[in-house]
Amino acid sequence: MSQTLEIAAIQAHLAWENPIENRAYFDQKINELKQQVDLIILPEMFATGFSMSPQERADTGETLGWMKVQAAQTNSALAGSLMIEEDGKFFNRFYFVTPKGDITYYDKRHTFTLAGEHKVYARGKEKVIVNYKGWKLLLQICYDLRFPAFARNLEDYDALIYVANWPKKRIFAWDTLLKARAIENMSYCIGVNRVGLDGNGYEYNGYSGVYDSLGATVAFAEAKEQTIYAKLTKDHLEETRNQLNFLADRDSFSFDL
Repeated sequence: MSQTLEIAAIQAHLAWENPIENRAYFDQKINELKQQVDLIILPEMFATGFSMSPQERADTGETLGWMKVQAAQTNSALAGSLMIEEDGKFFNRFYFVTPKGDITYYDKRHTFTLAGEHKVYARGKEKVIVNYKGWKLLLQICYDLRFPAFARNLEDYDALIYVANWPKKRIFAWDTLLKARAIENMSYCIGVNRVGLDGNGYEYNGYSGVYDSLGATVAFAEAKEQTIYAKLTKDHLEETRNQLNFLADRDSFSFDL
């Protein structure tokens, strides 16, 4: 169990529906990391961009295999989402791959109806928390950010991780809701977005960020390709939770998955 967790979040310009080019791009970005970290986080659908064409672009193992190789070579866990086909259905699947090759995944619960994601991808049915180096990490994808009940900290997790393709026109909501999720759940909150234009002409300006359990900024990326680093500490969580104890007053409820 580690009292700290060092992370690197890579805010990237994604080549549209081009896994080969994107893997090469992230090879370079990962090789350029300035320090050893415990966890490297990539954006949502980092191999393709937010595409509604999984019939042609769903990963058949190449990119997941690449993630396993990168995790082993860097001795860092690697996290990010891919389009996946399974049992005749497509999923927007968030993979968390450890250096030992252990794989945990979360299928996006809230498909983005505004873009027709619900017509192409099946919804996930489980809330997924990874236990890595003694840290409990809740995996979430983009549109999930708008639904606080699903992220409610009933399990005393330590951090939420959102990977996203969140457009510039609604970036104020992204920035505000990341802080809100951190504050209301008394946990770290990490949001990793992309930059640039996608194949549909939508513009993304990043604003990836890491926030502590009081909503204060630990690290923040501007509107450009950028890698940000952050150190999460158990001391911070224990101090704020013991002092304020807000989670003890949380409501007890259940919801249908």
